[in-house]
Amino acid sequence: MKKNEAKLETERNRRIAVNRKALHLYIVLDRVETGIALLGTEVKAIRDGQVDLSAGFARVENGQATLYDVHIKPYEYGHQFNHEPRRPRRLLLHRREIRKLFGSVTLRGRTLVPLSLYFNPRGKLKVELGLCQGKHMADRRETLKRKTADREAARAITEHGGKR
Repeated sequence: MKKNEAKLETERNRRIAVNRKALHLYIVLDRVETGIALLGTEVKAIRDGQVDLSAGFARVENGQATLYDVHIKPYEYGHQFNHEPRRPRRLLLHRREIRKLFGSVTLRGRTLVPLSLYFNPRGKLKVELGLCQGKHMADRRETLKRKTADREAARAITEHGGKR
């Protein structure tokens, strides 16, 4: 494999952005991979890693899914063809997937949150959407306690195993 091909292969399989805040604030019930309609300067800015998913959410309106509040920094060399950083972006889903998400969001009070942004093996940009339910403060504390206990247990096992 040539040097350029290897570089392209690693670029295709990498995560560009991860929404860590969403995993803290929400319980992820289901995950959906979607395409996203972007402008050329947006794709170039995303390849440079200039994207923030932390405030993002998606809505299903008029039979189509739209992603809001995802900040893609304007491309440095875009000049007059640059994009608006927080514009709504259309998500590419099949009609039945949109209906399924619409039903879960409206009837059950769930939220659609972007969890990550990545290039699939074919080189297409994908958004991993999570069908989420908000955590209450007590749930967040419980999650934090569980993580701390797991970390301490792992540390104790490694210390005990290392003193043989």
